[in-house]
Amino acid sequence: MPPEQDDTTVIGSESSFSAVSTKTAAAAIIGASTAAAASWGTYHFLAAQARIARLRIGKLPPYPPEADGVYSPNGGRPERWGSQKSADFHLMIFGDSTAAGLGCTFADETPGVRLARGLAEESGKRVRLSTKAISGATSKGLSGQVDASFVAGSPPDVAVILIGANDVTARQSVRAAARRLRDAVRRLHAAGSVVIVGTCPDLGIVTDVPQPLRAVIRRWGLRLARAQAAVTRAEGGHPVPLADLLTPEFLASPDRMFSTDRFHPSPAGYELAARNILPVMCTALGIWHGGPLEDLPEVSAAVEARRPTVRAWNALNRAWFRHRQPPRPRETGIRGRRNPFGVAPAANLRRVARQHRHGKRSPLPD
Repeated sequence: MPPEQDDTTVIGSESSFSAVSTKTAAAAIIGASTAAAASWGTYHFLAAQARIARLRIGKLPPYPPEADGVYSPNGGRPERWGSQKSADFHLMIFGDSTAAGLGCTFADETPGVRLARGLAEESGKRVRLSTKAISGATSKGLSGQVDASFVAGSPPDVAVILIGANDVTARQSVRAAARRLRDAVRRLHAAGSVVIVGTCPDLGIVTDVPQPLRAVIRRWGLRLARAQAAVTRAEGGHPVPLADLLTPEFLASPDRMFSTDRFHPSPAGYELAARNILPVMCTALGIWHGGPLEDLPEVSAAVEARRPTVRAWNALNRAWFRHRQPPRPRETGIRGRRNPFGVAPAANLRRVARQHRHGKRSPLPD
């Protein structure tokens, strides 16, 4: 009899275990299917928003103005570079369309020329400008641009890299994009160049990109900017956080800071970027005479204030304090008559009711 009871117990336990296992597996399958469906729907929704953004963003001429040449400290027209020419500094620009100056009409409006003229004025020496940046380039193209600079001759004295926006729009991995930038900075620094990197801008200021896609690419771009800054410092370069430095001005004056396509910077936007890069570049070269530089922000107040969580928290705080504030005193009632309850109507009404309950005369006027 006891053995039969033991067998029954074991069989019942195995049946219960099988039933539980089947239910768990079914729940896991349903959960995985739901997550897959949600991921599929989210991906196609964001892809549709990306198509809308491409239709909204305008078109610019495919090629920026030609800006290469030798720039003198006294200004004037640049000289065409040749074997008979000489220069004290060789400045080379790498990166994408923002480095090349897409959106500018004249060469003097491009960031490369603004940096070359600023460097010539600050140092009092002649500066040769060479542009290797290509419109539409991602970090995958940096290796080829650096190769081209070495083939063309000796490495530059100063290398400025502006890259990142196309990596975000092309959905490149943040880790892979930062690794490619690290390799480019390492090669240039090892060749003796001073390397300045303008990190990825804040793409959340492009209002033609609909939400929530705008929030997604903004977060992606800021993650990339932080990774770019870290690898640049590790390899001996000098990062300039363009997202933190430019965002307040672009938010305040979008019509002036954006070009006609409402995506690339205007000449005013490029001027602002060059104005933030120039002191870092001249300080790295040891020729800055504008006084000590302020510590560059890790995250600016303007960027932080636009985070959805910060905005929601600020809205809750405003609603809470508005609810907790006492009512404003009112000395007069309707039609300008003096309020018989004074400056604290609620407290006086409670006092009136209490006097009525105790049989006292009401203070209300006859």
